[in-house]
Amino acid sequence: MIETIITEMQSHIQQLGKIVDIAEVERLRVKVLGKKGIITGAMKVLSTLEPQERKKLGIRLNELKTEFLQKLTATKMLLEETYLEQAILQEKVDVTLPVSSYDPIREGKIHPVSQGMEEIIEIFMSLGFSVAEGNDVETDYHNFTALNFPPSHPAREMHDTFFFEQDSEKHGQYLLRTHTSPTQIHTMLNQSPPYRIIAPGRTYRCDSDQTHTPMFHQVEGLVIDTDITLSHLKWVLEIFCKTYFEVEDLDMRYRPSFFPFTEPSLEVDIQCKKDKKSLQIGTGNDWLEILGCGMVHPQVLKNVGIDPDNYKGFAFGMGIDRLVMLKYGIPDLRAFFEGDLHWLRHFGFSVLDIPCMYRQAKQ
Repeated sequence: MIETIITEMQSHIQQLGKIVDIAEVERLRVKVLGKKGIITGAMKVLSTLEPQERKKLGIRLNELKTEFLQKLTATKMLLEETYLEQAILQEKVDVTLPVSSYDPIREGKIHPVSQGMEEIIEIFMSLGFSVAEGNDVETDYHNFTALNFPPSHPAREMHDTFFFEQDSEKHGQYLLRTHTSPTQIHTMLNQSPPYRIIAPGRTYRCDSDQTHTPMFHQVEGLVIDTDITLSHLKWVLEIFCKTYFEVEDLDMRYRPSFFPFTEPSLEVDIQCKKDKKSLQIGTGNDWLEILGCGMVHPQVLKNVGIDPDNYKGFAFGMGIDRLVMLKYGIPDLRAFFEGDLHWLRHFGFSVLDIPCMYRQAKQ
């Protein structure tokens, strides 16, 4: 019985040199070395033999098993290399890309907030304003104290501020700015009057609903000179609103209000017509609050080292997101920040639709 197994093993070793199929190599491996293979059967037979004969035949079987494994490994490696070489010769991979149907000019869209911000900047630059930029992270001093918010002032509670644990050595606690007014403070501290700037950018407050988000966009304006009056403020705001909403006639209403950094302070409403389906600017008998403004408080000027007896000015602030919603009929502010491509394709702007006062005038 054992001699027959030895002869069969020798035959399989010779057979390995003739196999040309990797699958056949695997079948032969299972036949010889598997749980029910030849070697397993031989071990069962060995257990029935006399010790001397068992030792002699066991050594011979182990030698054949080792030889079979070596020949099996070499044959498998040779066949795999041959198969790979043939595949490389036969296969052809086209590494060129087909012509894409994607049209970036047609498919790419500018976000309404980005478009609205550029429109606002373009209008104010045409009026002689320059753009000032500031940091999103500010100090309590620049965001509140320098703007005439005393430490215990109740108006601080209206801003729902995101505070950091870390404090500045000179200017109090760090925070995410609640308005872009700190940019005005930095400008007045670092430059000499006169000033005519706008400060667009992101602002942050702990608030979220259909018309409020924790992060939103504002633009604030500042004009400081020796002979500035409320008339100048009203003229600038009237020109801006007419140009932005693209209407020739627009009634505006100014209501007394309160802001710590302006005195007097005003809320501005614009004429509109409201119904269940639409909102029209520049016509009708309804009013819509649009922004806040006022003459710069003398204490604010003193805080930045400007003599309020020689210089006066006005400031205003408005929400860019709200202006965009009103102009383009977007019902929910939260959609601005959801990243919905279907929404962006509907409300977005062509990459070539660059805000331009000349083009607006022609239209």
